Formats: sequence, C-alpha cells, structure tokens
Amino acid sequence: MSSSSRLPCLFSGCPLMFKSQHGRTYHVRTFHINSNVRSYPGQSQSIPESTQAPPPHGSQRIEHPHLKALPCDANGTFLPPGSQPTPRAHATPDDWTPFENKLQFLVADLLYRRVEMSATSIDLLMELWASSMDGFGTSSPFRSHQHMYATVDSSSLGGVTWRCLVAGFSESIPRSAPSWKRTDYEVWYRDPDEVVRTMLDNPDFDGQFDMRPYIELDKRGKRCWSNFMSANIAWNHCDDIALHHPDSSFGAMYCPLILGSDKTTVSVATGHVEYHPLYLSIGNPHNKVRCAHRNAVIPIAFLAIPKGDRRYDNDPEFRKFKRQLYHASISAILRTLQPGMTSPVIRRCPDGHYRRVIFDLVAFIADYPEQVMLTGIVQGWCPRCTASPSDSGRASGPRTRNLTDELIKLLDSRALWDKYGIDDDVVPFTADFPRADIHEMMSPDLLHQVIKGGFKDHLVTWVCDYLTQTYRGQANKVLDDIDLRIAAVPSFPGLRRFPHGCRFKQWTGDDSKALMKVYLPAIVGYVPDDMVTCISAFLDTCYIARRQVIDEDALKQFDTSFSKFLQLREIFRATGVRPSGFFLPRQHMLTHYHVLIQDFGAPSGLCSSITESRHITAVKKPWRRSSRFEALGQILSINQRLDKLTAMHSDFVSRGMLPAGHIPPSGVSFLPPRDDGPPTSGDDGEPADDNVLGHVVLARSRMKNYPQTLQELAAKLDETDLPALTQRFLADQLGAGPGGALASFLRITTTVHVFHSATATFFAPSDPSGIRGMRRECIRATPSWRGKGPRHDTVFVVEDDKKPGMRGLNVARIQLFFSFTYNDVKFPCALVEWFTRVGVDHVTGMWVIRPDYIRNRRNRAVIHLDAILRAAHLIPIYGSHPLPLEINSSISLDTFRGYYVNKYIDHHAHEIVF
Repeated sequence: MSSSSRLPCLFSGCPLMFKSQHGRTYHVRTFHINSNVRSYPGQSQSIPESTQAPPPHGSQRIEHPHLKALPCDANGTFLPPGSQPTPRAHATPDDWTPFENKLQFLVADLLYRRVEMSATSIDLLMELWASSMDGFGTSSPFRSHQHMYATVDSSSLGGVTWRCLVAGFSESIPRSAPSWKRTDYEVWYRDPDEVVRTMLDNPDFDGQFDMRPYIELDKRGKRCWSNFMSANIAWNHCDDIALHHPDSSFGAMYCPLILGSDKTTVSVATGHVEYHPLYLSIGNPHNKVRCAHRNAVIPIAFLAIPKGDRRYDNDPEFRKFKRQLYHASISAILRTLQPGMTSPVIRRCPDGHYRRVIFDLVAFIADYPEQVMLTGIVQGWCPRCTASPSDSGRASGPRTRNLTDELIKLLDSRALWDKYGIDDDVVPFTADFPRADIHEMMSPDLLHQVIKGGFKDHLVTWVCDYLTQTYRGQANKVLDDIDLRIAAVPSFPGLRRFPHGCRFKQWTGDDSKALMKVYLPAIVGYVPDDMVTCISAFLDTCYIARRQVIDEDALKQFDTSFSKFLQLREIFRATGVRPSGFFLPRQHMLTHYHVLIQDFGAPSGLCSSITESRHITAVKKPWRRSSRFEALGQILSINQRLDKLTAMHSDFVSRGMLPAGHIPPSGVSFLPPRDDGPPTSGDDGEPADDNVLGHVVLARSRMKNYPQTLQELAAKLDETDLPALTQRFLADQLGAGPGGALASFLRITTTVHVFHSATATFFAPSDPSGIRGMRRECIRATPSWRGKGPRHDTVFVVEDDKKPGMRGLNVARIQLFFSFTYNDVKFPCALVEWFTRVGVDHVTGMWVIRPDYIRNRRNRAVIHLDAILRAAHLIPIYGSHPLPLEINSSISLDTFRGYYVNKYIDHHAHEIVF
C-alpha cells in the first residue's frame, strides 16, 4: 500500500499513518482520547473538532416571551437581575432538629423509610442497642418505636396534613333504599395547594426543573420534544394566559398541574381490599425526576369506592352516582388551587427564589377505564376524538369541552349516546376550572395502550390464536417450541429470563417489556412473514414512542412504522384471527400519538407506569405494614412520615449536612464491578450518574490463579495464537499496522492481568438510567457463570465512527479480558472472535450476522477496550425445525450458523442498530 493511500492521525503533531479506518480509530481512542468521554471543568484536552461528541439534547432553546419566571421577594416585588435568593433556613449547619444529632436521623431514616422495620422489631433493636452501650455512658438513639415516630411527626417539614370530606345523598333516604344510597362516603385528602407549595420548594429539584415553557431545536434547526415544558400545551396555555391576563401574568412562572388516578387491589384473599388513590405532580421537573418519583408524584387523596349489592352492578342510577361522586370529589379537593389559576400566587422555587406562580390543569394520567370515567364517554369510544368504534383505525375530529357542551344543547341523551358516545349524566370536574378541558388532558399511556395493550393483549394473543387454529392438534407442540426458543436466548445485562417461555398466568408491565425484546425471532417460521413484519413494525413504533427525546425525524419514523403496522395487521383479519376487525380503543389511541407527543412531550414522562409503581410505595407497602384493621388511617400516617423524612433529608442535603447521593463526584470516576465476589441480582445492568457519553473499563479486581506472562497464559487457556495476536494489536496501536514488520519484533515481557468482566457506561436516557441519562452494564467473559458453564458476551466494536449505524459497527464475542504494560503505557485489551455482517433481514427488519472464519478457524483478534462501544445482544436464527431440548441459553452462541442483532434489547440499541 502506498503512503498516499494511508490515513493520517487526526491529531496535529502525531506522525502515525494507518492502513484502515478502524486502525486509526483504535489509535485515537487509545493514545489521544476516548471521544465518548465528556470533559470536566479543569481538564485541558486538545480535541479536534471532528472528534467532539455532540451534546445529547438540542443546542438551542427558545423560551416563552411573556411568562418569564422572574424572581421576586416574598411580597411579589420583582428583584433586580442577578439578585441572590434569600437563604431557606436560618438553622446552623449542626442543627438536626427535631432529632438530637445526625445518628438519630440516619437511624430513623434507615429503619422507617429504607428498611421498613416493624414496630416490634424497632423496639427489640433499641433494647439490644441500649444493652450493648451499658458501661459506656450512652444509650440507643430512641427509647422505643413510639419515641421514633413522635420525633418524625414533630418535624415542620413536609407531610401535609390529611383531611376528610364526607359525601352522600343530601335528601332523606328511606330505610328500604339500597345500601349505597344510605352510606356516607369518606374521601381523605391533602390540601393540593400546600402539596404544590412543598413540591416547588424542594431544593432536590434544582437543576432538573424548567421555569419557562420552551421550544427546543437541535443543531439542524429541527424541533425536539422531551420534558413537559418543551411541548405545545405548555406554550399554548401560556399564550392564552398572557392574552387574557396580560398585566398580572407578566413575569410569572407557569406551573402545569398533572393528575393521575387508578384503582389498586392490595388483597384479594381477604375481602378484595382496594383503594383509589389520586396523585398530583407538576410539569416543571424533568421527566427523569418524575419517573424516579423523588417526591415529584404525591398522593393527595384516597377517593371513595361505592359498593353495592350484585343486583345493582348494572343499575344506571348507581353507575351515574359513582361517576358524579368521582368528579365532585376531585373538584372539591382541587378547589384551593382555583384562585391561583387566574391570579398569581407567591411561591418559593427549587433554586431558593420566590416567584409569582400561575397554576394550570393540563394532564391526567389514567388507563382506559379511568379515561371513560373521566371524560364521560361510552365504553369503546375514544376519549380524544369522535371516531366511532367502527372507525377505530383512524382518528376523527377532536373532542373538546365546547363541542360536548354544544352537542348536549342540541341532541337528546339517546342521540348523544349512539352518535357521539357521550354520557350526558356526567359533568367533568374540569368544568369548575379555567382553561381545563378533560379531553385535551388525556395524555398518552404507553403501559396500557402500547406495552400491555397493543403488544401483549393484542399481538401476542392473536399469534397464539393463529397457531391454535392453523396447527390444530400440533398447536401445543409449536407453542412449546416457541417457549423453548425464548428460553434459549443468550444472557444479557438486565434481561429478564424466561426459563419456561412466556407461559405464566399473571403478566406485569415488566414481563411485557421483557418479552418484547426476544419475541420476534421466536415466531419466525411458524407464522406468515407478513405477520412477523407486522409485529416488527409495531415494535419499532413502540420503541420510538418510548424515547426520552423525540425529534422531527423520529416523529416521521413513528408515522411510517405505525402506518406500516396498520396496513400489515390486516393479515390477522385475512387469516381469520380477527374476522370482525379491530374494535380496539387502546390501539386506536396510537393514531393520536403524533399530536400527543407534540402536546405533552415524550410519552414516558406521563405514563401510567409512574402511578402504578407509586402504588407500591404509597399504598401496597404501607398496607402490608399496617394491622390490616381499618388500614386507611395507618396508610395515611405512614405516607405522612415518609414525606417528612424525605423533606428532612433534602433539607439536610441543601445545608451541606448530608452528602447528595445522586450528585456525581467532581472528577471522572468509574466504579466497575469487582470480580472477587459472587454475582448479585443487580450487577449486570443499572442506572448510573457518571458524566460520560460512553466508556468501557476493566473490573476493579484482577483474577488470581492465572499465569502472569503472555506465553504461560496462552498455554493455560489453550489459546496458542494469543501472543501473536497481541503483538499484532500492539503494532497496530503503535502505527505499524497489523501486517507491519514491527509486529514480529515486539516483545511483551511485563505482567499480564486477567479479568472476568468489564463495565460499559454510556448515555442512554431512554433506558432505565440515572437522572443524567447514564446507564452502566457489565460485560462478562468468565469460564463459569452461576454453575451453568462459561459465559462470553458479545459487544459492538467501533470500526468506522463516520458511518451510520451497523455500517460503522461490527460485532465480536469476548473470549478474554486482560491488560499489560508496554513502555509505561497500560493497554486494557480483549481477545475477541469476529462476526461478519450479512445484511438486514427484510422480514424481521433486524441485522443478520454469522460467525467469521478464516481457513475453517474462527477469525480472532486482540482489540483495545476503547474500541468497544457497549454490549450487543444476539438471538439465534432458529430456522423452521423444532429446537432440540438440550439447547439452552448458555450454549446458544456456540450452536447456530446465523444470528439476529437484537435491536429491541433496549432503546439505545434500537437507536444505533439500523
């Protein structure tokens, strides 16, 4: 190769030339910089502009011009620019009131909030603690559980008091009336204005809180939608406020209110105990904060659940009463917020400044049955548009508060019910509040409309129905083989295992999400290609909708995938699975997602999974801690104490008395897993808050009992070509190229260390991650994994970072992690086996690869760890024959001739594997 065809190093002053793009990439990432690592204040790095990683979000923000969120004093007078906020607390840095000291608070927080220890166990612990302190002149932090509870209750922070309102029939009810008419219904609630005041004053939100609605543009000038304040509703409602209240609203801060409610059952065996909590959040905190809860989603009420005899289950009067009670209760609970919806109120914000705040009801998180109750529509109709059930495949004209009012004036009840799906017995609670439109407030619900609805309840069920009617007597064998295929999927960090396939009775949202990742290849060969492609199109639609940041291009991709799905789902009608069509309100809601994303931002920020997971901490766990007798009062007390402990923790952190666990260290810090201990259930994939875009490091501890010279290590592992491959790697790193004459003269005589794992940390905001969008996953290369043989994970290797998607990536399987030193430079390496890209499979839409061979031997190489982007997940191409029973997840990567690159394993993979 002539010198003119070689590629120069991108860094000025570096004289090395390279034969290939991937050789130059390895060199740059090793000797100059890993281009995925973010720079920190104080670091001086000379980085060519072409290697700078782009920021994860848009580069331009246009904020609302009228509601500017200007700081003011406690009386509402605007402050000069640059004014500092008034200190929150006048307490000294060592004031732990109401606790005596730091230890007492930490013990209370640990026992009550983190461990959830019972009162009896707390008493026993305090007794043992006091006994152990005999002779030292001290005692236990608390005398008893009552002492600890009383100390927490005495705090003035957090924990808005619970109140009760009673509802029922006002007129005299005869004894012969049904029991539901003679019952007074208690609704326990907290003043939502006080709850919002506490939420706004939470310093924990500082830095993750939007003061003003904004339009976010990327570097290409294209719109992006992410957090709620980046969406259209926030901007449009501010325009309306500025138009109708120009003087009082100028400089005010917009505070959108988000409600959510859903019944939850805590016990079926003991009398079908259920509760109906109502939650409140605000739209200013970022979606990640709301999804992580962090006191951004607060239970403000437990709504009454009227019960009647069986003969009243379908009684129109009883049904009307339940709906009216529901809306009247919510209206009464929210009444203290009403003045602040037209005239600003003074509230302190997370940054410590006071601002003039205007409230606005904008969204309600609910599943479909709750949406029917909220909007006053007939079951089966859409809460967002007037499309009839027979037209559920396409959107129609939008429902609005004004349209419903006009139709009620013009039509009788029967016509409203039959032609527009309106139940005129219901007056939504939003009628009592300005700008609030219950139909506009219906936000997207990924959990019930997409994950559990469209995928599990619809597509998976339809496939099973197709297999049953097509294979008849052999259907169970086919279903068993599909289960075996699912169980044989190779391991992956964070992947939920299905050892018996997908045959289990009670599905959770997490079960559906996990099955989505591995389902598609399992059915290939058993169902028509159009059916597979239909499900692939739906999965693409789902994964795009679940992103944390959705730009204009992603919206177009969403429209394309969803249109393809609507066209291909006709295969289920043609094959007789859905002969009556697609009368599916939850699936129909996807026709509105383009507009809903523009109106509400990324749908994951308003998903009902937020309220369902909040049930665990606000209802289910407190119920389990109660005596079960008249448990609601105990649930309320537990919630109030938890709020107080959380508020006190935030206050102590803001005063520098406690470290903020979610704030990353000031310098670069990677904490890879140790290899010297047994694996834990959560060591494979977890959120992270390291401030990097992507980085791979070896485990903190090397493995012992391995030879420490390259030749001896090769002999022990029976890897005879390891020394030669390492020499070629080193020559490539030094710029000689893998075929250069320098390789044979290089001698590696330093100590070689072996590791069984490495950790990849990368920016993946759409996956479970830290509040900064970071995720950490463990990549393993170990001879024994949980007693089931060796585990050698696969990874994405960057070959050409100028090419998009898989065209710039390759897949390799890790055989060994090791490191050595040459000329005082440490080289963390991996011995890998390569795969070859075949192309995109037109049926599944997934990339296909096959093991790469050279003269009947696997093509192997040693690569630098910085060439690895992250872990990759492969699923075998099973073919059309039943899978042998001996095939399992531990050997599937050694068994098949071809594999799919699983772009559905997580959202980050879906964005890079195309």
